[in-house]
Formats: sequence, C-alpha cells, structure tokens
Amino acid sequence: MINEIGHYVLVLALAVGLIVSTLPVIGARRNDRALMDIASLGSIVMFLLVALSFAALTRAYAVSDFSVRNVWENSHSLMPMLYKLTGVWGNHEGSMLLWLLILVFFSALVAVFGRNLPETLKANVLSVQAWISVAFLLFILLTSNPFMRLDRVPAEGQDLNPILQDFGLAIHPPLLYLGYVGFSVCFSFAVAALLEGRIDAAWARWVRPWTLAAWTFLTAGISMGSYWAYYELGWGGWWFWDPVENASFMPWLAGTALLHSALVMEKREALKIWTVLLAIMTFSLSLLGTFLVRSGVLTSVHAFATDPSRGIFILCILTVFIGGAFTLFAWRAPSLKVGGLFAPISREGALVLNNLILTVSTATVLIGTLYPLILETLTGEKISVGAPFFNLTFGLLMIPILIVTPFGPMLAWKRGDLLGAFQRLYVAAALAALAGLTLWYIENGGPVLAALGIAAGFWLIFGALADLWYRANFGKLAFGIAFRRLKGLPRSAFGAALAHMGLGITVLGIVTVTTFETETVLEMKQGMMAEAGGYSLTFDGIRHAVGPNFTEDRGHFTIRKAGVEVADVWSSKRLYTARRMPTTEAGIVTFGLSQLYVSLGDPMADGGMVVRVWWKPFILCIWGGTLFMMAGGFISLTDRRLRVGAPNRKAKPVRAALPEAAE
Repeated sequence: MINEIGHYVLVLALAVGLIVSTLPVIGARRNDRALMDIASLGSIVMFLLVALSFAALTRAYAVSDFSVRNVWENSHSLMPMLYKLTGVWGNHEGSMLLWLLILVFFSALVAVFGRNLPETLKANVLSVQAWISVAFLLFILLTSNPFMRLDRVPAEGQDLNPILQDFGLAIHPPLLYLGYVGFSVCFSFAVAALLEGRIDAAWARWVRPWTLAAWTFLTAGISMGSYWAYYELGWGGWWFWDPVENASFMPWLAGTALLHSALVMEKREALKIWTVLLAIMTFSLSLLGTFLVRSGVLTSVHAFATDPSRGIFILCILTVFIGGAFTLFAWRAPSLKVGGLFAPISREGALVLNNLILTVSTATVLIGTLYPLILETLTGEKISVGAPFFNLTFGLLMIPILIVTPFGPMLAWKRGDLLGAFQRLYVAAALAALAGLTLWYIENGGPVLAALGIAAGFWLIFGALADLWYRANFGKLAFGIAFRRLKGLPRSAFGAALAHMGLGITVLGIVTVTTFETETVLEMKQGMMAEAGGYSLTFDGIRHAVGPNFTEDRGHFTIRKAGVEVADVWSSKRLYTARRMPTTEAGIVTFGLSQLYVSLGDPMADGGMVVRVWWKPFILCIWGGTLFMMAGGFISLTDRRLRVGAPNRKAKPVRAALPEAAE
C-alpha cells in the first residue's frame, strides 16, 4: 500500500505542477496577487509530495520489498543497510526521482527565501521551475516509474552493481544533482526576466547566490566522483575524459563563467545579455548531461540507462526547454538595454577574458564529446576522441586563464592600471618561480614544462594571498590595524581568495602526479619485493575472506623505507555472489600529500599474482584544492551581501525641521 501511495503522490504532484506552471504566469501578466501567490504555496506542496514519494521508495529498499521491480533489480537482503539506502539512487528510476526531489526542493527554497523578490518575477521564476518539474514528472510516470510491481514476488534481489556499493556513492550523486539541478534556478530567473523584458543589477544580485550554491555543490560532486573512480575502479587514474565525466564538467565550466559574469553585471550593470545567455547555456548543458547518461548513446561505467525510448523523451525535453529558451532570448535580447562601458584593462576586462576562455573551453569539451556520436550517426564510422585531444586543446586554453586570474582582483573597476597590478604581484611571481623550481628539484628534475606548471599553481596561490594582503593594507599600516582590516573584509573576499587558491593547489596536484608518477607492473609471489617512490613493498601472500554479500582474495603488503617498516596495506579481488561480478579493491597508503597505490591483477598459473604499483606524488592536492574551492563557495554564501533576494527598501528618515532659533 505504501508503494502505491508513493506512486499516487507523484500523480498529485503532477496536477499541482500543472497549476503552478500556468496560473501564476497569468497572474503576473494581470498583476493579480492572488494568482501569483499560488506559485509559492504550490511549490512547497510539490516538494512535500515528491519527498513523500521518495520516502516511500527508500522504505521499500530498507525493508527489501522485492515486490517492487526496482528494488528487486538493484538490491539484496544481505547488502549492508547503507548500500540498501544508497541503492535508491544507484539506478535509473531512483536517480531520476532524486533529480526531481532536488528540483522541487530548490523551487521550495525560492518560495521560502525569495520573499524580497518582486512579486511578478518570483511568480514567473516558480512557474518556469514548475514547467521543468512537470516535464520530469511526466518522464518518470510514463517511462521510469520506480514503483512498478512484480506479479510474482522473488525470494531474493539481484543485488546492486558492485562498483556502486561504496560510501562514495552515498554522497556523489546527491552532490552532483544539487549542482546540476541548482542551475535550473538560474535558468528560471533568466527565462522569467526575458518574459518580463527587464534585467538589471538587482536581477544579478538575486541570481548570484543560486549560481554560487549550484557551482559549489557541482564542484563537490565532480571531486567526489573523481576520487571514487580513483580508488574504486582500480585503474589508478583520477580523470579519464570519459564522456559522462565531460557531461558534468561542461556545466561546471559554464557555471564558473556565469558566476563571474553575474559579478560584473551586479557591480557595473554590464554584460546583461551575455549573463542571461550563460544562465540558459549552463542549465542546457546540465540537461544535455542528463540525456547522455540516460539515453543509451554512451557506454560508460557512469551510465544509468540504455533504453532508447527514454532517450527520445529526454531529447524532447531538451528540444522544448533549450529551443524555447533560445527562441525567447532571440526575441527579447534586441529590446534589452546594453550595460555600461569599461576599458579593456579593468577588472571587468579581466572577467570578460575569463568568460571568453571558459566558454571556448566548454565548446572544446562539447565538440570532443559529441563529435564521435554525430559522426557515427551520419556515416556509421566509429572513432574515439580521448585524452590526447583534450589534454592538448584544453590544456593550452587554460594557460592564459592561469596567468590572468591573479591580476583580476588587483585591477580597478571600469579602468585599471596593469603596471600597478603587476607591481603588487611581482613578489608573488618571484615566490611562485622559486617554489616551482624547488619542487621540481626535489622531484629530481623533469620536463621544463612541469616546472612552469608547478610555478603556475603557486602563482595562483600567492596571487590570492597577495589580494588579501593589499586589501588589508599590510606593509602600509601598523600590523594590528591591518589585521583588524583583514578580519573586517567581506566574507566574499575570503571566499574568492580560497577558490583561487584551491585552483592553484589542484593545478599543483595535476602537474606533479602527471609528470612524476611511476607505475610498476610485475608478477609477484610470496616474499618478493617491489620498489616505488623510495619505498619497498614485500608481498606477504593471499588470504581468503568472506563479506556480507561477497567473497574476496586479499593480498597483504608490508611497506618499508630504508629497511624500516612504516606501513602495511591490503589489496583485494572481490566476487559478488549474486551477480557473479568481480571488482578490484585497491590498497592505498598515504604519505603526506602523496600516495602509494597497489592493485591486484589476475592470478598466474605458477601461483604468482600480477600486481600494479603506482607512486603518485602530491596527488591529494587535486582533491585538496577542490576542498578549498568548496570552502570558498560556502564562505561566500554566508556573506550578508550575497543573501538570497534584495534587501527590503526602508523609508528614508524624515529630517526634523530645525528650530528657528538654531538657524
């Protein structure tokens, strides 16, 4: 009965969505407050209904209700409870329900925290959100119903995909969807503004917190997905330019551009048309990612569905929303007022260059991802576009943005002084060069480009610190006064500095691990040793073990440095009994910011075992940098100037008339 309720409330949510998607728009056109108020109440009701449906599906997984087809296909009674719960979104139907839940959650947030929005804008925004919700409710109800029953209830489930039975899955998809779907709010603001035909700095101020929140969560989701693939798949890599990885990376790049463009629009009322276009493009790329993962056009470890009928449905959603938004943009854009002017050498100019590079980079990744699909569709010829293409094109495009980023905060609005900015940064440049050469020397040399890449990472770090240094006037004021000025800086200043530092730290990790990592593949028998990164590994043999729903062969390795035992590690090959599917569980030992990575291969006829050993110097900088970026995003969100909505206008105090005797 509870499962039927879960399905029924989705139908009710669809009915409410149809109301919210129509009546408030009419109310905004007629300036009818009663109709516009339906948007807020309806959005909250939709969230409660979808949340109830999601809770019903979660309950079915928790109690192993195999009468539900979705539970039978993706769960098992012996699975740990954590993986039963994460199995809710470890499949196509459940993940789409989570996608919808987050979508209506954001709508409810706009309804609750958007009290200071103009009534017509708020009504239109929530109606556009409802349009999207209705489309995906129809998609779930017509093609991806998670509550389908089985006529005969099986005694046992088929188990969850073993590579998804990991803690990383518990947090990776929700974080990723918070980013993906969060950009729907920016899209809705853009479409609502086009419907009204009015865009100003206040609009940018309302949009920027939502953009920042979505960008921060998407950063977290991509980072977690990268680390999950790194340790779970046993390949030893942190990024593979997989098409589905690209599908999440493209909206991140476009969202980064949108975040900076909205800042220019808020401060200078410039780039209005471009900012609206970016808001549409960013969510369009999120929808494209949803299509790629669920249409069956891609074969990937990340892909959920291979049913073409679902792909066609999502393609129709893409056509309606992306095509409709761009058509509305083409109609309204000529009537929008162009923003203010500024000199090329200015903070606005630096942010425009940032936008240009990021959008070209997005286009490059998009072409590399879609070109093989388009070519196969048109000619039947199959080709692959892999890491060499992306590393060359994307890497070259990133060079200027790494150089320019520290200059942006040092330049004045409207007209800046490039020489003056460099004078503030020459110490940072010198320290970056010295740090780059030092690290390059410690790692026993290597390509000259590696030294330049390391210096670029330190350049971003020291440049961000220099921004805070000069904002607080260290060196000009007494230390105590300067420190108080530093503490009094707006939180968004610290957030931006942390984000830029995080980018630099990530660049350091990427360059060092790409350049200096070592890989050793050999056959090992008990007692044999291997060398990696200055450490020696002794293979102590294989032990058999049994888990709750798997069996495994575990290899134990003792790690020594200069003959002294410093650590040990287990690496295993698992076999999940229900699906008869093997997985590799890598053994990872961390030394500072570097890691020793051990992966078991296939057993040999003579009793040996193929073992792969990687030494990955400073690899934790890759994900440590993303933590800095996330911290920067969340700290910026706490800035009172970035609160959702504009402040209430307060009446100016009436100045009391002065007594005649005092005149």
